[in-house]
Order: sequence, then structure tokens, then C-alpha cells
Amino acid sequence: MGAQATRLSDLKVKAAKPKEKDYTLTDGNGLQMRVRINGSKLWNFNYIHPVTKKRINMGLGTFPEVSLAQARKRTVEAREIVAQGLDPKEQRDAERHAKKAATEHTLENVTTAWFELKKDSVTAAYAEDIWRSLTLHVFPDLGSTPISAINAPKVIGMLRPLETKGSLETVKRLTQRLNEVMTYGVNSGLIYSNPLSGIRSVFKKPKKKNMAALPPDELKDLMLAIANASIKRTTRCLIEWQLHTMTRPAEAATARWADIDIEKRVWTIPAERMKKRRIHIVPLTDQALALLEAIKLYSGHREYVFPADRNPRTHCNSQTANMALKRMGFEGRLVSHGMRSMASTILNENAWDPELIEVALAHVDKDEVRSAYNRADYIERRRPMMKWWSEHIQEAATGNLSMSAIQDNRDRKIVSIR
Repeated sequence: MGAQATRLSDLKVKAAKPKEKDYTLTDGNGLQMRVRINGSKLWNFNYIHPVTKKRINMGLGTFPEVSLAQARKRTVEAREIVAQGLDPKEQRDAERHAKKAATEHTLENVTTAWFELKKDSVTAAYAEDIWRSLTLHVFPDLGSTPISAINAPKVIGMLRPLETKGSLETVKRLTQRLNEVMTYGVNSGLIYSNPLSGIRSVFKKPKKKNMAALPPDELKDLMLAIANASIKRTTRCLIEWQLHTMTRPAEAATARWADIDIEKRVWTIPAERMKKRRIHIVPLTDQALALLEAIKLYSGHREYVFPADRNPRTHCNSQTANMALKRMGFEGRLVSHGMRSMASTILNENAWDPELIEVALAHVDKDEVRSAYNRADYIERRRPMMKWWSEHIQEAATGNLSMSAIQDNRDRKIVSIR
């Protein structure tokens, strides 16, 4: 037959030279060699698709990496697949995708891709917490597992020891984060469905705990403890700054001089450092400005108002105030975040407008349009309330000398500062 006469030989394949245009040499049974103008030689299997009946070329490799004998063997294998009514090219692509998924689309790699998007929608401190929890509790056991092989039994088995230990809040957060990762996998076309969608229901629910906060009548005790505590000046200023501004620990710890306008008496916290991802403006009272003056000598030449001890070029840790309160004997009674609760309670008890209190605490107004239009108005309406709050704090510190009071009286040389 004619096809038999056109069979290739190793000698003919080696001798094939490039021409002005690409050309094809045939070996029969659909095997072809395409010689490119650049001299490369490509093996192709030319066949009719078993369903669409269209002509298709399936690459089999390049010569000399794939010899004539190997190309013929691959052609035979492909023809057998066609005879079964299947497309060998589609089958090969599916196998390659599966192998790639096993090596590249591991849980850790997919989580890394998800995290690159996630971290832009949360504060830096929260992003750090997310990654730390996954690195500590998930990656050691399942990080190298293909995302397609992740299932509920595997994750449940991984999280049970944490539940047994009583770390129910950690379990809750990990199930939430893993669900987000798996949903990302679905949306990226890596898996067909999320096998962890209902996994949270199999674990005990953590009991909701309110942030430990002192009752209003113990504010004086707090100010006395702060005044007498053996803590660094920056830490003492940080605690009082958070108390006067009613901000969250991370917001206070990451305060930058560039965000503070002394003349306008405002501190503008960028959206990326706020829990709700919205700019928050804090009217500054005389006492808050006095705190800035007190610490300016130590950090006025740096980026952050409250620099870290080990690396002053960055800010102090968001837990700095919290750890100081523990050392001062408030463990179980007060956390730094609880000072916001104390402020809210005292202001509400003294009949200040609840709406203004919520804005001061940076709780997002459900009516976002109203909130946007009233932002400037809220700042001026909040000033009297913030002034009253700072004076209330200073009154509670009478006789104990808060940092702001010390700064106000610096010329009188009442007391040396730690």
C-alpha cells in the first residue's frame, strides 16, 4: 500500500533539513513529523475526533528527545484510545491536570493564593493572625495535601485535638478560614465543590466571652495602677492614649505622626488599619495632645508614635498594653480592648448621645449613606463628648498624675517621670 511506502526511517528523520516553509513527513497510521523552518522536528498524531469527527493534531514530543520508535509506540497507544470512542488528547490533558493538582495545587499553595487576596481586606494585625493560625495548626498536617484530596474527615481529625484541649475559639476560626480557602478553590476551578461547608456544626461552640472590663467606679483604681506601675514611658503613654481616644489596641499601637494634625486637633486613622476598613477620625482633646507632647521627645523623629523596643523603626505590638495591664494585676479583670467598653458604659450612663458614642467607637453606622454625609458634623459634635471623657479620666487620676497631667504641669517639676 501507499502508506507502507511512505514509512519513515531513522536515517530519513535525521536527514530532514529545514526549508523556506514548514513541511510534514508521514509515517502512516496518523504519525507525522513536522519540520519547522527553524530546524526543530515535532512528532504529531493526526486523527479524527471520535465524537466531533474533526481532524485533530496531538503533539507527541520533539525529535531527537522522542525517537521514531517511541513516537510509533505513542501513536499505537493513542489509536487504541480513539478506538474506544475517547479523545486521547483530552484524556492526556486531564491526566496532566491531575498530576499538576497533586504537586502544585496543594492546600498550602492554594491557601497562599487566597491569602494574597484576603490580606488586602483586613487589617495587618488580623492578616498576621490568620496566617499564624494556619501555619501553626493546618500546614504541618495537611499543607502538602492536594486540595482535591481535602475532605471533612481529614480536617475533623486534625481539629479534634484542639477541641479536646478546649481551644474552641481557635477551632471556630480555623473552620471559617478553611471554608474560605475551599470556596476560593471552587471559584478558581480547582475543585468542583466545598467538602467543608458544614464542618463547623460537628464541633462544640465556644461560649461567647465579653472583653474583660472594669466597672465605671474602678476607673480611679486603674489610673492609680498606671501611675505607680513600673512600666516604660511609651507603654504608659500608649495605655492612656488608647483610653482617651477610645480606639482599639491595634489602632492605638500603630498610630503614626503623619496621621495626626496638631493644629486641627484630629487623628485620621487610614482605612487599612481599621477593623471595618473605613477611615476613622478622632477629635483630640487637650489631654490627648499633652500625651503626644510627652512622648514626642522619644518618637517625634520616627514614623510611629509608639515605637517598638527592639526595632524602633516599627510600631509596638498591639498586645503591649494588654501585657502591661496583666503585670499590673488586672488579669481576668481588664484587657486593653475592655477600656472601650468602660468608656461606652460611662458615657452612656452620663446621658451622652448613643449615636455619637457608637461613632467614637468606630462602630459602622448601618445607614452608611447617612454616616458618610454626617462625618464632618459628627467630628464637631463629638468634640464636647471627648473633652468631657478626657476630663473625667483626669479627674479619676487626681493625685496620681496621669502622663497628660504630668505634661501639663511639666514646668512645675512636680514629679520625675519614669
